[in-house]
Amino acid sequence: MRRFNLKSHILVTVISLLVWSSEHGTCNAREGKHWWGRSKATPPSISNKNGRSPRGNENLVHQASRLMGERYTAQDETAITPQQNGGSSVTFNVLDYGAKGDGSADDTKAFEAAWEAACKVGASTMLVPTGSVFLVNPISFAGPNCEPNIIFQLDGKIIAPTSSAAWGSGLLQWLNFSKLKGITVRGKGVIDGQGSVWWNDSPLDNPEEVAATSARDSNYSSSQTLMSSEVSQNMPSTKPTALRFYGSTDVTVTGITIQNSPQAHLKFDDCTLVQVFDISVSSPGNSPNTDGIHLQNSQDVVIHSSNLACGDDCISIQTGCSGIYIHDINCGPGHGISIGGLGKDNTKACVSNITVRDTTIHSAMTGVRIKTWQGGSGAVQGVMFSNIQVSEVETAIMIDQYYCDGSKCQNKTSAVGVSGISYQNIKGTYTSKAVHFACSDGLPCKGVTLNTIELKPQQENKPLSEPFCWKTYGELQTSTTPPIDCLLVDKASNPYSC
Repeated sequence: MRRFNLKSHILVTVISLLVWSSEHGTCNAREGKHWWGRSKATPPSISNKNGRSPRGNENLVHQASRLMGERYTAQDETAITPQQNGGSSVTFNVLDYGAKGDGSADDTKAFEAAWEAACKVGASTMLVPTGSVFLVNPISFAGPNCEPNIIFQLDGKIIAPTSSAAWGSGLLQWLNFSKLKGITVRGKGVIDGQGSVWWNDSPLDNPEEVAATSARDSNYSSSQTLMSSEVSQNMPSTKPTALRFYGSTDVTVTGITIQNSPQAHLKFDDCTLVQVFDISVSSPGNSPNTDGIHLQNSQDVVIHSSNLACGDDCISIQTGCSGIYIHDINCGPGHGISIGGLGKDNTKACVSNITVRDTTIHSAMTGVRIKTWQGGSGAVQGVMFSNIQVSEVETAIMIDQYYCDGSKCQNKTSAVGVSGISYQNIKGTYTSKAVHFACSDGLPCKGVTLNTIELKPQQENKPLSEPFCWKTYGELQTSTTPPIDCLLVDKASNPYSC
């Protein structure tokens, strides 16, 4: 009898603790804190930062079960109300939601379920763990009803599907974050768009390199990469951006690698307060239209301390952008850092307050460039390129108001105005032209200033084109190498504006 009383006493104590915990959780819910009851929407697991599930209440149930000789079941565990302890971030691991992480199974639904759970908890973390390769179809991590300050912790590898069936008639993006506030994508993981199936008739540019990559990723299924040419040729003509942010504010991307995107690697559209740093972009120099970072209709953006290697502009700045600060970028191969092309199809484009400084550009088509289409309207105003080191670029400095991407382009009198452009301390080597300023007859470039320009041919004895200026008004503030004597005397007139 005494033994029975002891066990009963322990059980009553344990149950009391659990009842107290349940009541405490209910109070938290009434105060507006997040909790889950038992329902079909209950997430299978909530983990702490090290990926382990909270075990406190579960251990109490185990102890009571052992003492009373009762059987502990999974149903008992789901009845426990997980709590967020000490204000620390609650973590939702995609493996807990059914992701396989073997590189061949479709993990899209697991990612959707983990995001749905994380979306409900402010300052939560969705974890893509290291050591696994996740095949994910086109997916949207969407607000606006998500709680703020969610972290997408990418430590593993995400790969895009290489089957045309996954893309339908074509999509503009693969991984899409939209209408979020305080979203962070960080980690040491990789986003791999497997873009070679879009770029070429054959998906394999270098079979030995693909084999080496597969060997390094032990869980990676080589069948995803070793496709037939027939499948490759069936890919839709619309190529997706690998990682896109739309309509979001307070966005941070750091640490990750984005590689082999079918088109642009990282895009921000209609975003404000953006930080990008310590990331890597990697795709072959001959991969078509694979911009590193693409900005459109976005304001107050800082991009720094990153390595960008791609087949198009390392950074592309499009209409609607202002307050862009770029520094300490290693760009190449690629097409350099570009503003535009702006004004295509007679559209209005407005870009202002752009700074690019302390940057290295190598093995690129251009160094720093502004490009606009004839027939457009609007203005590019207030741009500074400072402390730029170029190496083996075709044209180091360029303004091209006659930009045409290869199709037939008719001459038009209207243009996007270009004014207030400063080039300071641009040094290095070029293979074709040091400077090329081709400005509009109707709206000449105004306020172009050059200071400490030292550019030399990559091969000293090879004859190259002289600096070229057309309808370009500005000022030489120092002597230049090579001599730039084609600028027109600056007109005393107001800068162009939108």
